[in-house]
Amino acid sequence: MLALLRWLSTWPLWLLHALGSALGWLTYALSPSYRHRLQANAALAGVSAADRRASVGEAGRLVSELPRLWLRPAHQPITDPVHWDGLETLQALLDRGKGLVLLTPHLGSFEVSAQAYAQQFGARQPITVLYRPARKRWLRELEETARARPALATAPATLAGVRQMLRALKRGETVGLLPDQVPPAGMGVWVPFFGQPAYTMTLAARLVQQTGAAVGLLWTERLPHGRGYVVHADALPEPLPDPSTAGGGDEASAQVINRAMEAVIRRCPRQYLWGYHRYKQPRQPEGA
Repeated sequence: MLALLRWLSTWPLWLLHALGSALGWLTYALSPSYRHRLQANAALAGVSAADRRASVGEAGRLVSELPRLWLRPAHQPITDPVHWDGLETLQALLDRGKGLVLLTPHLGSFEVSAQAYAQQFGARQPITVLYRPARKRWLRELEETARARPALATAPATLAGVRQMLRALKRGETVGLLPDQVPPAGMGVWVPFFGQPAYTMTLAARLVQQTGAAVGLLWTERLPHGRGYVVHADALPEPLPDPSTAGGGDEASAQVINRAMEAVIRRCPRQYLWGYHRYKQPRQPEGA
C-alpha cells in the first residue's frame, strides 16, 4: 500500500483530483448510508443541489491529494501554488504576542492549512495540530510521520494530546484543531449546528480561556483544475463569552464557535464534508 501511495504522490495535482472525483462518486454510488448522510446534512444547511453534487467529487479530491501532501520530503515546501487571503489578519493575531488557537472546519484541504501556516509562520511561531489517530496501524504510523514537519507538530485526540497543546500555547506557540469534529464523551456539549443538536467540543474555548491565547479561523479552498490552493484567514466574528459571567459557560462558547463554522462553510459549501457523521453520538474517551 505504501508503495502505491508513493507512486501516486508523483502524479500532478490535476490528475490526482480527477482520480479523486471518480472515487468520490464511486463511494457515493456504492454506500447508501454515506449517500443518505451527505444528502441529509446538506439539506439541513440549505445547500443547493448543484453544490451538494459538487461536494461528492470534492470529498474524493481531499483523499486523492493526501499522498502528494504527505509523502514529499519533510523540508520541501508544498509542491503546488498556495495563495493567501487574510494574511494581514493572521499577522495581527500573531502580533498580540500570545499563543494562538486556529479553528479549521472539515472544509476544503484542511491538511494544507497547517502545512501552509508552518511554511509561512512556523519559524516565528510553530504550530501543533490535533488529530484523531487512524484505527489501522499502517495508516496511523504514516499519519504520525507524514504530518510532522518542520515547525509542525501533531497531538493525538487524547488527554495526553490536550496537555501537549496546552504546553504549546503556554510557550506562546500556535495550535490548530477542527471544532466540528465530534469529541469523545465528556469533552463536549450538545448545541445547534445548522439547526440540529450536534455534540460539539469544548476544548477550543477552554484552551483560549486557560491560556489567554488569541483565536482565529483558518481554512483552505481547493482551486479547480489542479491550480493549487487559497488559504483563508480571518478573525472570530464574535468574541468568546467570559466564562465567569452569567450565560458564559461551555454551551455559549460552543454556540459562538459553531456559528463561526457555519459562516465559513456557507462561503464554500461545495467543499465541505457533508458526508461526515457530524450528528452522531460521541465515542468513549481513549486513555491518556
